[in-house]
Amino acid sequence: MNPLPYYLGAPIWANAHWKGTLFSADAKPAEFLAQYAKVFNAVEGSTTFYAVPSAEMVLRWVAATPESFRFSFKFPRSITHQHHLIHTAKETQEFLQRMEPLGQRLNGMMVQLPASFSPGEMPMLESFLRSLPADYRYAVEVRHPAFFTHTESRATYNALLEKLGVDRIIFESRPVHAAPPNDDATREAQARKPRLPVQLDATAERPVLRYIGHPVLAANHEWLDRWVAQTARWLQEGKRPRIFLHTPNNDLAPQLAQMFHQQLQELLPDLPDLPL
Repeated sequence: MNPLPYYLGAPIWANAHWKGTLFSADAKPAEFLAQYAKVFNAVEGSTTFYAVPSAEMVLRWVAATPESFRFSFKFPRSITHQHHLIHTAKETQEFLQRMEPLGQRLNGMMVQLPASFSPGEMPMLESFLRSLPADYRYAVEVRHPAFFTHTESRATYNALLEKLGVDRIIFESRPVHAAPPNDDATREAQARKPRLPVQLDATAERPVLRYIGHPVLAANHEWLDRWVAQTARWLQEGKRPRIFLHTPNNDLAPQLAQMFHQQLQELLPDLPDLPL
C-alpha cells in the first residue's frame, strides 16, 4: 500500500474504549500502540507534557512503531509553562537525549505555550528554537490573544517561524464549543479548550491542525469540510500537513479521523484507504 501523503492521527494512542474497533477485542495495553500504528501514521502524544518517559518506555515505543511513524510529542510543561523557555537548556537537553532513540519518529515535536506567554516574550521563543537540534522539525502553539488580534504581533510571530522553518499550530475548537454541554466530557473540554480566532497561517512545510470535535460525530461534517478542503490545498502546494482529531473524551477520535480521511478522499480519489 502507498503511504499517506499526510500525517493523520489522534491525540493519544491508548484508550481501552477502542477495543473491538481500532484495537482487537482482546488487546492488552502493551499492544495498543502497535495496533494504533497499523492504521494511523502519527499521534499527538501529550504524555511528555506531563512527565519525561523512562528510557525503557522510549525503547518500547521504538519497537512498537515503524520508522515512518511520527510522534508529535510536546515539550515538558516545566520548560514551556513553568519557566517560559528561560534557563531551560539543561532540562531541554536531557529531555531530547531521553527521546533520541526514536530517531526520525520524533520529527515534529510541539512547543505548546501557555496563554500567559505574550508577544513581548518572542525573543525567548527565538532563542529557544535556535537552540534546538536541526535534525528535527518543530511546531509552536500560542494561546495569548494578541498573537491573533494584534496585527503587528501576528505578523512578527509568523515571520519568526518562517525564518526558522517552524510550523505554526492551528487550533480549531469551535466544533466542541458549538455542542450543548450535555455530558461531563463535553463540559470539561469546553472549560479547558480555549476559544481563539482560527487563522490559516502556514509558516513552514508541515502545517499542524489540532481539531477539537463535536461529541456527535455527524455534527462534524460541516466543520470538517473546510479543513478537508484546506488539507487538499496544502497537499497540492507540496506541503505535508499533520492532522490530529480530538473528541471530548477521545472515545470517538479514531472514527473522527477516519471520517476526515474519507471526506478527503472525495476530493483526492487517489488517496489510499486507511488499513482498517
